[in-house]
Parts: sequence; C-alpha cells; structure tokens
Amino acid sequence: MATRQHAKATSILKANDYCTTKVSFAQDQNHDAQGALYCSPFLPHTGATVVANLGKLFATAAEHEPTVSQFISTQLIFCDLLTTVQDAAKLMHKHQVSCILIMEHNKVLGIWTEADAKRIDWQLADAYQQPIKKLMTSPVISVEANTPLNQAASLMLQKRIRRLLVIDHQQQPVGILTQSDIVRQQRIEHYLRLKDVGSSISKPPLHISSSMALNLAVKTMQQHNAEAAIVDFGDEMPGIITERDLIKLIAEGNYHAKLSQLAQRPVLTVTKSCSLLQAVDILKEKNFRHIAVTDEQGLICGLLSFSDILINVEYAYVEQLKQALYARDLALRTSADYLRLAHKVIDASLDGIMITNVHGVIESVNPSFTQLTGYTAAEAIGQTPALLSSGLHNKDFYRSLWQVLMEQGHWQGEIWNKRKNGEIYPEWLSITAIRGENGEICQFAAIFSDISERKSQEKKIHQLAYLDELTGLANRRMFLDRLKLALANAQRHQHQMAVLFLDLDLFKRINDTLGHQAGDEVLTEVARRLTATVREGESVARLGGDEFTILLPEIDDISSLDKIARRLVQQFEKPFRLLEQEFVLTTSIGISLFPVDAKTTDQLIKHADVAMYQAKSAGRNQYCFYQEHIGKQTQDELKLEQALRQALQQHNLQVWYQPKVDLASGKVKGLEALVRWQHHQHGFIAPANFIPLAEKLGLITQLSDQVLAQVCRDIRDYQLQMPVAINVSALQLSDPMFNQRLQRNLCQCGITAKCIELELTESCLIPEQADTTMTLLTNLRQQGFRISIDDFGTGYSSLSYLRRLPIDCLKIDRSFVNDLPENDEDAQIALAIIAMARALGLDVIAEGVEHEKQRNFLLEAGCYTGQGYLYQPALPVAELIPYLQQSAQRCSKNGDDTLLLL
Repeated sequence: MATRQHAKATSILKANDYCTTKVSFAQDQNHDAQGALYCSPFLPHTGATVVANLGKLFATAAEHEPTVSQFISTQLIFCDLLTTVQDAAKLMHKHQVSCILIMEHNKVLGIWTEADAKRIDWQLADAYQQPIKKLMTSPVISVEANTPLNQAASLMLQKRIRRLLVIDHQQQPVGILTQSDIVRQQRIEHYLRLKDVGSSISKPPLHISSSMALNLAVKTMQQHNAEAAIVDFGDEMPGIITERDLIKLIAEGNYHAKLSQLAQRPVLTVTKSCSLLQAVDILKEKNFRHIAVTDEQGLICGLLSFSDILINVEYAYVEQLKQALYARDLALRTSADYLRLAHKVIDASLDGIMITNVHGVIESVNPSFTQLTGYTAAEAIGQTPALLSSGLHNKDFYRSLWQVLMEQGHWQGEIWNKRKNGEIYPEWLSITAIRGENGEICQFAAIFSDISERKSQEKKIHQLAYLDELTGLANRRMFLDRLKLALANAQRHQHQMAVLFLDLDLFKRINDTLGHQAGDEVLTEVARRLTATVREGESVARLGGDEFTILLPEIDDISSLDKIARRLVQQFEKPFRLLEQEFVLTTSIGISLFPVDAKTTDQLIKHADVAMYQAKSAGRNQYCFYQEHIGKQTQDELKLEQALRQALQQHNLQVWYQPKVDLASGKVKGLEALVRWQHHQHGFIAPANFIPLAEKLGLITQLSDQVLAQVCRDIRDYQLQMPVAINVSALQLSDPMFNQRLQRNLCQCGITAKCIELELTESCLIPEQADTTMTLLTNLRQQGFRISIDDFGTGYSSLSYLRRLPIDCLKIDRSFVNDLPENDEDAQIALAIIAMARALGLDVIAEGVEHEKQRNFLLEAGCYTGQGYLYQPALPVAELIPYLQQSAQRCSKNGDDTLLLL
C-alpha cells in the first residue's frame, strides 16, 4: 500500500470531475437515474438483510403496503446486443447513468453497469469495440411495478443483487429499483446528525501508484472489489479514480490514457469527526459520489460513499422502527379498535371458527361455521362440539386429542364431522387453548375447513399415480411396489413366487385398421378377462401399450403355475366383438420364478419379458418359462447391437476383398467386397453374426452405404482395373434413393459404373415388387452396372421371373460346393444351375472353392470362374495390392499380359 497523503478538507473539485450520483432522501423527491441505479460493491450481505427486513417492517407499519412503482427511477437507457462497449459507454456518459439495458425484439436480455467496465481486458487493441453482449450480465432479475416493496427487498436478499429491473404487466421495462430507493422512503436526517463519518468507515481505501499501468490499476480495483481508489503521486497531492472515470475513458475512445492523467485531483476530504449529515450535504452540494476521510494526523484513512452512509444508519433505524412498531402493536391489542378488527377478520374468514369455554360449551361461531355445518349461531351456542360428531372416531381418538391439547396447548389434524343434513365430510381442524392473565386456560378456539375437495383431488392423484387410467388396473408404479412387497415376503418365508408377462399378439393391426378407440376397447376387455381369471391376492397390472403383468405372490408348484398360464391363454379363445364384428386375438406369455430364475424385481420382470419373446418366436398364442440360455443369448445380442451401432457411428467396420479367379488359368478377373469387423474387446466378429442383426435392426442400409463409399474410394486410390462386387440388400433395393446415393458415390470418386458389380440375393427378387425391381435393375444395367444373383439356389425365385431380369451372372452358393464332387445331390444341383445359366446366356461363378477336386469338377461342368480359399481368402486392401501384382506377374510369364493394376 502506498504512503497515505495529507489532503485538506477545504479542497474544491469541479462538479463533473467524477460525479456519478445524486442522493435524495425523504425531502428530495427527484430521484434521478444514476441515483436509482447506483450500487456499492462494499455493501455487505448483512446490509442486504437489513434492507429486506425494512421492506417487511414497512408492510406492517403502513396502512397500505407500498409497492415498487412508488420508488423506482424511470430514466432508462437501452442498446442492442451488437452495440459496442464504446457506444454503450457514450450513452451512459451522455445521460449520466450507471447502467444500460441491452434489448432485442422489445425484450431485455442483459444489463451492463459501471462496475462491469472493470471486467474489460484493457490490453486488447479492440477492447472498446467488443459487442456489449460479451460483457453484459444476463438474465436481468425483474419484478412487476405492483410488487410489494417487502417482496422486492426479499428478492434482492435471495438473489444477492443491488438493483431490480421493474416491468409492467406487459413485461415491458418501466424503471429501476435499488436498495437505496427502499431506504429513502423514511426520514433519517436526525440519525445522520448524531453519527460521525468515522462510524461509517469499515476499511482503509485502496491505494494505487500513479505510475501503475492503467490496465493493472483496473485489474487491482477488480480484485479488491473497489468502485474507487486513491491514486498516489509520491510527495504530491493524491488523486482519485472511479468506475465513472473508466466509462468516460471508454466513451472518448482513449486507448492510451495514463493513470496519472485520468486521476482527478485534488481529492475532496472530510475528517473522521465530521457528522454524516455534513458529509452528505457536501456530497450533494458538489454532486459527488465519493469523499475521502482523514484521521487526526491528516492522513487519508477511508473513502466514504452513499452506500457506506446508508448501511451505517440502517441498523439504528431498524432498531428504532422495531420499538415503535412494537409499542403500536401493543396499543392495538389493548384497544377497542383492535377488537373490532379481530371480529371483522373472524367474520370474513372462509374457515369455520368456534369459541368454547373451558368446559367445551360453544360461546360463539362465525358465519362460515353456519355455511360449513348448516347450524345457525342460535342452534350452536350453548351446545358442545359433540353436535358435529360423525360417529366415525372412537373414544381413544378423542382421549388422545384432549391429552395433546391440554399438554401442548394446541392440536391439529384431520377429522370427520357431520353436517346438520346428516352428510359426513372431512375437515382440517386446529384447536388452540386460550390462557388468561393468570396463565390458566379460559377458552378454546377451533378453526376448521372443509377438505372434501382436497381429499377428492388426493384420490385422483393417487389413481393417476398408481392406476392405469384406461383399464383401472395397477400401473407400473403400483405393480413394482406390490412386487417388492411380495418378493420380501417370499424371501422371508422361503416360498416360490412368479411374474407373468403378457403381450397381445399383432395388436398393432387393430389400432392401424380399426382405430385407437377400438384398440382401447380391446385393452379394457383384456383387463376384465385377466382380472376374472386370477385368484384373490394375485395382482394384474398394465405396464403400458398392450403389455400386461400378473403377480403370483405365492405358488405351491410348477404344475399349478402351468394351469394358471393355460387358463390365461384360453381366455383369448372367445372372440372380441368390435364394430359389430368378431375378432380373434391371442397372447404370448412369459413366466419367471423366484428364486429359480431371478432374485430381484428387475430380474424377474426382465426374465419374464425374455420368456414372452421366446413364446412369440415359438409361434405366439402360448406361454413359455424362462430359460437361462435364452436370456444369455438375448443379453449377448443386446451387447452386440450396441457395439454394432457404435461401430457404424465411428466407421470401425473394414472392407476386405476376395479375388474372383479364372479356374483354368488362375488369373484374377474381379473382386468381391466383404465387410469385416475387428472389435477392440470381442476380437473378430464373423459377418454371419452381425449381418443378420443389422438387417433385423434396419441398419443394413447404413452398413451397405459405408461399404459402397469405401469401395469407391479404394478403386480411386489404388486404381483398380477390375469390377468390384458389392452386396445389395432387399431393403436397399426398395429404397427410392438407392440409385441416387450410388451415383453420388461414383461421382465423388470419379469412377464409372463399369467398376461396380451389384450382387443381389434371391430375397431381393420379391414377385410382389416385380415391376419396381425390373425397372430399377434395367435402369442400373443401362447405366453400366454389372448385376449378379448371389447365393443362387437357396431361395425360391420364379424361373419365369428370373429369365426376364436384366442380370449378367449367377453365383452358386457355397452350400452346394462344399461336398463336391462326392455328394450326388449337390453335384446335380450345381450341374443344373450351370446348365440353366448357359441356357440363359449368363455367366456363372462358384463360391467356396477350397479343393482341387472341386475346381476340376466345376471346370468339367462348364463353370469357369470361382472364388475361395483354394486361391485366396479375403484380404485388406493393403495386402491385396501386392497379391494382385504377383498374380499379374505370374499371368505375364504364362503369356497373359493383361494389366490388372495400374
């Protein structure tokens, strides 16, 4: 800290040197914007608490609760999000305000204050040109203009803020409310006269050297949370720098100002012994925000601001106000006015009120008592509360009530009473013992309200929470609660229990064809039949959609469970009548047992679900018990599914290539692209394991598209001069965008259609889509694609349909090649395929050629092209290129110099 400098109290400063606010108290009604928006960083949280308490006390002290609109400052300055910091500072400097609101589309999005100027990185060359949206505070906390002042004070305390944006009922800004505004509503001049300046100084001022770089000075102020600082000039008179000076500097666009130039000198000072009222008068006269305070030696020991003054007087002011309010309340309680007010409150209360003497005889009731019970005051007075007894509570209940009331002086709870017309209703009752001056109970006051509506709502909420709205069955939440209780009981008593999971077979057809209303009727009827089938103690629930569960909390043996499941299936033999028609609906049921199949609620439901799907796979309309190996298989499939989705998302699948070879010469005539998957945890995963899963999950199109894109890139990058076959699924072939995606991949890689051969399985050749398939294949063939039928002989293709297709080649499935030539049946099928291909003018290729005897048989039969391990398994492209080069060299030595690879 630099050496404090002496300054005389008579120093005079220009009014506009560092003026940032005008302070007005109760006698000054002209609140200006800068005064309204001013907020001291030195204001502690205890001060905010006092302000909030003041707001609450004002509500008690005033006859009418003051609202925020009475104290706001209405001068508001706005800008948009893209306004530069410099332009915003210009507006603030021009209008002499301490903050600016940022708006867009008539909505306030943020606020920028003088304090925010310290957050700017002053070292940046374009610091002043940053858009205000980067430095604004958002969101802006706001209240409506009609908000009670005590609520606004509480909100400031809760949010730890010093200003609130005030909006009207249309959410438009109308002004700003500060903590200072809240305090200004009371006269406090006499407190200021009694307090000296020293009582408001809580800490020494921040001192910075005039030689310090401006950016470091601002950073120091930011670190010390100071809105002003004393600038030391060595042996010379000190100066002062404030947040308002920074705004002025930004507004002027001065990038090279020095701290010594920016500091204002000399500093206005007062002594510690000076009264706060005198200090306030000086600040108001000079139109300043800060004044330096000197000690007995003339050294600067503090900086005094309006916030410091307000904080100092708040504590004494609140204490005095509390005493005044206490005295006033005491007078009210003992006055006739207060009694009349109490009677008015009682008469206007919507709750029934009944006063009895110490013996329980009713002395008075209010109008709401008559409205709720039906008894007039004349009928009730002189009676006891037994007049209202419903007879639903026994003597022990009332004995406990009176015991608590006499011991604690208060009782409250729910009770059932009876109206004059005999209707029994629930009410919430509070009874308080009233004691006299001697401390003895002299009366009892009972306040009660009819809670019939609340009880009805609670019942509805319970139904929504625990019952299925459509069927009235237990929902998932209630079923789980019951299952937990049943499981705990089974574990305790060591007996078996079971969960049955039911799903309606092909229920979606009813919703799709007859509508959801018909579907709801079916579900309701199913619920009725299931409920009628189970025994007492067994629970039926609807989990959602067409899924139902049945909880059997105790079973003797599996045979009894078998009978129950059979009865449930039989319940669906009777047709369902919908829209004057009869429909037959079946169900599939899965069963899991405790403790054989599972020992937790989640496992019981999960395993029953797995068993249900097993029943569906077995043909539907039946039940199945859980089998562990099926559950494990399902789990493995689920893990594989997640891994496959991740592999597709991260493009982890690889494309390998298997050569197609001339069986006579060994020359490579083409390639087939095969997808391979090397998982980081599970190792190599065979295509036979994940390709069917991809088809089942609808991921085959995404997988095939990735393979196609990689093949096109490899053809381009490695300049492959032979057609590469890729497999096309039935799902791809039915996709109207397939041809477009195919062309896009070719175009992106700059290759032609002759480079690609499309291999279709027989499942693609669906007769129902014959015309569409014929049109697409004809179009592809005309574009130059070579088309072949893969795995020929394994499907059910119509030969009449086949001969009309624009195809080039048939591939003999490996299942017919494996046992050649020993297996006569396979040999005859292979010969038939070759003969048919020759008759149709098609090429023929054999898959899975692994032995010389297979090769020789195929050559003799007229099949001249094959692929398989006899020649080469599938290779990654990096290993494929050397293989093709070696193959080309061998063929060249044998007299065939056809280039296979450039």
